[in-house]
Amino acid sequence: MTHVELEITAELVRDLVRDQHPDLADHPVRLGARGWDNQLWRLGDDLAVRLPWATGSADALLRKEHSWLPTLAPRLPLPVPVPQRLGEPSERFPRPWIITTWVPGTPADLAPVTRAADAAGSLAAFLTALHQPAPSGAPTGRGRGGPLADRADHFESGLTEAIELGLIDDPDGVRAVWHDAVTAPEWTGPALWLHADLHPANVLTAGGTLCGVVDFGDLCAGDPAYDLAAAWLLLPDDTAEQCYAAYQPALDAATVRRARGCAMARALGGILIGDAGVHGRPGGKPTWGPPAHAALRRLIATAA
Repeated sequence: MTHVELEITAELVRDLVRDQHPDLADHPVRLGARGWDNQLWRLGDDLAVRLPWATGSADALLRKEHSWLPTLAPRLPLPVPVPQRLGEPSERFPRPWIITTWVPGTPADLAPVTRAADAAGSLAAFLTALHQPAPSGAPTGRGRGGPLADRADHFESGLTEAIELGLIDDPDGVRAVWHDAVTAPEWTGPALWLHADLHPANVLTAGGTLCGVVDFGDLCAGDPAYDLAAAWLLLPDDTAEQCYAAYQPALDAATVRRARGCAMARALGGILIGDAGVHGRPGGKPTWGPPAHAALRRLIATAA
């Protein structure tokens, strides 16, 4: 993980906007959030500025969002942060940055879903709309959306660490769900557009249901199971199946099995970040732990 040496402040953001997008210079600036890869600063009431502050890959991810998300956003039934302007590296700030629309709501790791049926339908509608065949030039997923077997070593090392730290009560149950997913038939359909990072901190809620999806930096093409995993992390008990039933086209059993495996990997990562306090990683939060533990419990129950 690498941080820019220059501290990101409201004054810096104002200066960057004034230098490169002077027509927006009169908009007030205030901190929105500090995420894993980027800091988010409000720009007036309707816009936001995202600046990379960690991970060397963040620059390319912002440029990818700027290139692809405006063409996808109009068909999505939930609000998303649509890129409006691109900021180039300069003497003030040595990395690219973007201005997007602002999406109101509270991250689901802070305000979990309570209206289960409504959220299940909203998630299914969002994924149905997003999961369309991607063009040949679509970005690849750096392992996301590909065969689960390719991530087996990474999964096992994470599970071993969680066991050693005493964070997993039923490692056999975890492995059972993962093995069932890895041995399921692989995706043979076209590579579909994926959000590829649908954990609770990237999904917004209001009034107990979903109201927006943010952070499309990992946007890529691949197996829809990778996104369908989100049902296990975002929705209350006994609700993932409602989401899957509403998703179109109808899901085959192999995709559901792979989705459970993807969800288990995501839950394991959330537990390590939330509970183990992986030091030196900006964006890691204790609030990531509870939804990850809940998802792990739900998933193990499916293997019983």
